[in-house]
Amino acid sequence: MKVYRNIRSLAKNVSDVKRRGETIGLVPTMGFLHEGHMSLVRKARKDTDHVIVSIFVNPAQFGPKEDFKKYPRDLKKDIALCGKEGVNIVFAPRPEDMYPENYATYLNVEGITDTLCGASRPGHFRGVTTVVAKLFNIAMPDTAYFGHKDAQQAVVIKKMAEDLNMCVNIKVMPTVREKDGLAMSSRNVYLNREERLQAQSIYRSLRLAKELFNDGERNSLKIIREMRRLIKRQADAKIDYIKIVDIMDLRDIKNISDKALVAMAVWIGKTRLIDNITLV
Repeated sequence: MKVYRNIRSLAKNVSDVKRRGETIGLVPTMGFLHEGHMSLVRKARKDTDHVIVSIFVNPAQFGPKEDFKKYPRDLKKDIALCGKEGVNIVFAPRPEDMYPENYATYLNVEGITDTLCGASRPGHFRGVTTVVAKLFNIAMPDTAYFGHKDAQQAVVIKKMAEDLNMCVNIKVMPTVREKDGLAMSSRNVYLNREERLQAQSIYRSLRLAKELFNDGERNSLKIIREMRRLIKRQADAKIDYIKIVDIMDLRDIKNISDKALVAMAVWIGKTRLIDNITLV
């Protein structure tokens, strides 16, 4: 396995891979890797000849009062995990290389970035789409892999790739959960023991939504009301949003007639966690 910090060095390696006719799978991450990331790596290994994992805590997607500086980082451990999983390349660029002085170009996908996390974190998805587009240009993947936990991100990136005629296939893989149901996230490390117990209510509320739907409930407001009741029993929980939306365009749904995405963001203490489930 090779580790690259320099963009041009990686680009040369990618050109060599392409020249040999090999396919490339890219797993974009912000590091502090866990089993959720590794599930994407394993899928990439099955699908493609050459797997690249990018590790970059992207400053452009963090707001001024968000956790960029304290976001968990452990590059040495991440590299070791990638080595065990047979990754070919770890790409860990420096912020000053990705965003050099006088950097001025950003991408924005309109409409679908105005809701859910986009409404709570202005500018977040502009940073996400910009860095992902840059990674696509540098790594030239045939397929890129993302987790369904970040469902809105996946929808936004698919739309960006479609609108800009990017020659990359976007694969969205199922959310990987801890034994207690909590969706795996690098931010879970922020939770203390009591907060971790309270955070379990997030997945319980999603399962409640699924149960209500399976029992015939189709009114979104009624489902959301019951989910809120469950979450509000937790002393340290503060709901950012709970919405039921169309899985394609993320528009709010009042009455569910087809597939729908139940998406939510909840603060547990000082930690903001997101999760979702699809109603079918």
